[in-house]
Amino acid sequence: MAELYLPGATKLLIGDDAPTDGGKPKAIAHVTWDRNATASKPQNLVPYEDLRTYFGKNPDGRRSAPHILWDPFVGRCTQFYPATSRSKSVVDLAGGTRTNRAGKVVLQVEALFFPYCRVGGKVYAKLTDTPCKGWAELNAWVRSWGVPDVWPMGRPNGFTSDRSESVWESKAGWFGHNQTPENKHTDPGSWPAFTSGPKTYEPYPGASFFMNGTRPALGKRSPIFTAMGERLVAVGCGRYKVGPGPVLGQADVDSYEAWQRKQGFTGSDAKWPPGRTTWDALKVPNV
Repeated sequence: MAELYLPGATKLLIGDDAPTDGGKPKAIAHVTWDRNATASKPQNLVPYEDLRTYFGKNPDGRRSAPHILWDPFVGRCTQFYPATSRSKSVVDLAGGTRTNRAGKVVLQVEALFFPYCRVGGKVYAKLTDTPCKGWAELNAWVRSWGVPDVWPMGRPNGFTSDRSESVWESKAGWFGHNQTPENKHTDPGSWPAFTSGPKTYEPYPGASFFMNGTRPALGKRSPIFTAMGERLVAVGCGRYKVGPGPVLGQADVDSYEAWQRKQGFTGSDAKWPPGRTTWDALKVPNV
């Protein structure tokens, strides 16, 4: 059964849920486009926390909140509505075709991005130039709600409008904001290719893998620690100044213990090493 909430996403629920209309399941791709930059004048990416607060707590932002805010540079996500509710990131005119509600689900995803944003000294002209971290998991979750891996009006390629009310009303799949009726936005400009199938996850390696006798195995090297650390950052539990990985360090221990507390464990149950329940919930990609 599909999950109401994207596994690993932080929940910041707005609370004004409303049903969709039923029918062909859809997803709508957006970028936040919160600054206007150019190739000659790039600008720094707006902090993820600013957009999270805007959609989750600012009255103006709440009126246009999507289901998911996705950071393609780190892989973290925040969810504002359950999958079965409509969200509000596209215009829906009275008396016209339905947009925010036009399907069994209408899952709206806002990627934290604008053209020619600068991150870590590098400039990114298109969303597909970014690492697109977390896309495989996001794509799999949307797919689990019956949204097929198709673009009925073509995969976005440039900031142009291309809208068809008849296609919108009759087809399931992914649509760009630039393809949604009654709207004037031209984003997302580009979008990552669909993944080949459900993501496989690293099986729990056992408590002994993380230990050197009775102590954490600090200094042990493994790509598992890199993948684990990236997921801990994505779920908001990263305690890293550098890294993560591939060498196990105290920051990994501190981050994982924060994750175990976030999962409801307390006292000694929240301490290192990782347990099977929290490991499976973290969904560390297979390495």
